[in-house]
Amino acid sequence: MNESVEWRDVEYNRIYNEELRGLERRRENDKSLTIEELQGILDSLYIIDGNDQDGRGPLGDTTISAQIAAYEHFIGEWEAQKET
Repeated sequence: MNESVEWRDVEYNRIYNEELRGLERRRENDKSLTIEELQGILDSLYIIDGNDQDGRGPLGDTTISAQIAAYEHFIGEWEAQKET
């Protein structure tokens, strides 16, 4: 992989994993947390992602993409657990 873009993958994975850990801790410690609340946050992240008028740059794009992916994954896993 080209070293000039490899940092993006490293940073994406770091942010994604941190976000997932934070969501897991929040779910464990906040019994009032709901999927709907997390979906609202995810919806806000989608809006932030679309509002790139001033240009976030590669780091900002990587950050928001990793956060969105973590929320999507976490919500999907939680919904799957509810179905079983």
